[in-house]
Amino acid sequence: MNPLAIFGTSSDAGKTTLVMALCRIFADQGFKVAPFKAQNVSNNSAVTKEGREISRAQCLQSEAARVEPSYLFNPVLLKSHGNGSVQVIVNGLVYQNQSIADYYAEIDNLKQQVKQAFSLLKQDYELIIAEGAGSPVELNLLNKDLSNTFVANSFNTKNILVADIERGGVFASIYGTLELMDPVMRSNLIGVVINKFRGDRRFFDEGEKIITERFGVPVLGVLPFKPLNIDMEDSQSLRNYQQRLDQVKIRVAVIAYPGLSNYNDLDVLMGDPELYVELIYGYRPMESFDLVLLPGSKTVIRDLQWLKSQGLFNEILQFKKSVFGICGGYQMLCQSLHDPEAIEHGQPIIEAGFCFIDDTVLYQSPKILSRGQYQLFSCADIQGYEIHCGRMDKYPLYYQSAQFSGTHVHGVFDNDVFRTDYFKTIKPAYQGYVYGHYREAEIQGFADMVEANLDIAAILQALQVD
Repeated sequence: MNPLAIFGTSSDAGKTTLVMALCRIFADQGFKVAPFKAQNVSNNSAVTKEGREISRAQCLQSEAARVEPSYLFNPVLLKSHGNGSVQVIVNGLVYQNQSIADYYAEIDNLKQQVKQAFSLLKQDYELIIAEGAGSPVELNLLNKDLSNTFVANSFNTKNILVADIERGGVFASIYGTLELMDPVMRSNLIGVVINKFRGDRRFFDEGEKIITERFGVPVLGVLPFKPLNIDMEDSQSLRNYQQRLDQVKIRVAVIAYPGLSNYNDLDVLMGDPELYVELIYGYRPMESFDLVLLPGSKTVIRDLQWLKSQGLFNEILQFKKSVFGICGGYQMLCQSLHDPEAIEHGQPIIEAGFCFIDDTVLYQSPKILSRGQYQLFSCADIQGYEIHCGRMDKYPLYYQSAQFSGTHVHGVFDNDVFRTDYFKTIKPAYQGYVYGHYREAEIQGFADMVEANLDIAAILQALQVD
């Protein structure tokens, strides 16, 4: 089969979720499907079975495709390191921290890594579904692009353009993208998908006719707006969570510092009808909450300093109820954080933590990348993963006291037994729910919606090799 690529008229047009849905649809038709994103920019990552690091978005798409995640699905990952620099991860392993200019200077080498990953995937999978990045017509960046024109031209993908109608200006965005699109990409364009449509579908019949007749490109479908409450790709997407607030028993304050990362740890909490979860972006009193959660951070020391500047540090110090930290948030609970080699912060530093845990954090290379079963909090077989440079001697994996708890392991709240036991200590009336069933329902429900509103037969026909 020909490979398929999903490009967007803009960022957040819906490329990630459309790739996810198509992975599930074609996998359920019997095809062995692999998602692919040549280069992703995200602090939300996970660890594969090879001990490699990739974007959470490609892990979600792998889950939808019913295949094991691989570093080949996301050969280049960029994570913000602050002060205009990025941590460059190649084939799932940290390459180095670079300025954007230095990163672009090595783009030709990275293109070879992308080609190699794609070539290896073609040996094992019948269908590769690639996701573009941002817009494919950023003319000033075309020669530096890894995920759009480079993918379309290098691998001769069949292409779909998705446009977000919720933003407004959908006709201009489609027309402008088509006019500026690379000729090879345009010649392989199957059609356009209108995404996030609200209201009566019949009101867009005239719009579909305009796109088809005046722009000369088929409309493959109009997808109604449907939130997906799992694996948000970036911190801005966190604002799109829709909570089920019909049985609230516990109020949770999640500290959303600037370097917030691995926020997929919040999915299970956001989907819990017994929890009200509020993201805290600046100072506010904590007394109305039952739990303060310090999630992962890509810039732990810088975010700890931000807490102090905002007044949230003192607010949490005086908080009398439960506090839980995950990964970087867990490290903040310690007495001090040491970065003598400027691995985490950018310059050597020692920063005082909350002192809730009698331990210190030392940042060292290489980054710990591990995935598997953990025994944490007297609960056996918690499936999770570690992804951090900070080391703690006394409590390397987890800590628990009556008020303060934390762990380096992401995914701990996904475990129904641990989550239920923990929240029952906060409110005995808490009942809990089966997160795995909820997560699968989110994926399948979104895929079913896409399948019902998209011309899958036309796409499948275009993917057949002539």
